[in-house]
Amino acid sequence: MTQDAQAPEDARKPSDDDASIGRKLYKMFDTFAGKVTRSAGSPIAFTMALLVVLVWAISGPLFGFSEVWQLVINTGTTIVTFLMVFLIQQSQNKDSEAVHLKLNELIASHSKASNRLICIEDLDEKELQKLTEFYRRLGDLAEDDAPVSETHSLSQAQSVTDAKRDLRKEAAGT
Repeated sequence: MTQDAQAPEDARKPSDDDASIGRKLYKMFDTFAGKVTRSAGSPIAFTMALLVVLVWAISGPLFGFSEVWQLVINTGTTIVTFLMVFLIQQSQNKDSEAVHLKLNELIASHSKASNRLICIEDLDEKELQKLTEFYRRLGDLAEDDAPVSETHSLSQAQSVTDAKRDLRKEAAGT
């Protein structure tokens, strides 16, 4: 290959500007999806949707319950549903990732917890089934030990909080 035929290395890689634009678009979509899904789940949005359906139903006799009259509501609801699926999925993905990260932090911060459980959502179905069976058996053993109402108390919670405070003080002092 001649020197003229070779593409410069910079031309083959996306620039930092391209990545920055991608991040900005993702952030804008994420913000938009969050606002829309929160709004769509509000009482105001439900009331508005209900009013649209009522107006459509009441207008039925005016339009003779025609196919066009039915097509209007079918098309409108299909379009809204189609678009909402993507927006809701974006918000669910973000929420799910945040929950996973919080759980990973809890596992990583506890000295007796198995770090092998961090990111178990990446395991295949067979591996998850093995873990599920293990924890079911562990739960059965714990059930024999004491009822749930007796395994937690406010005094235990206070003891844990005090111990954490003492550890923070020790770490700050060293």
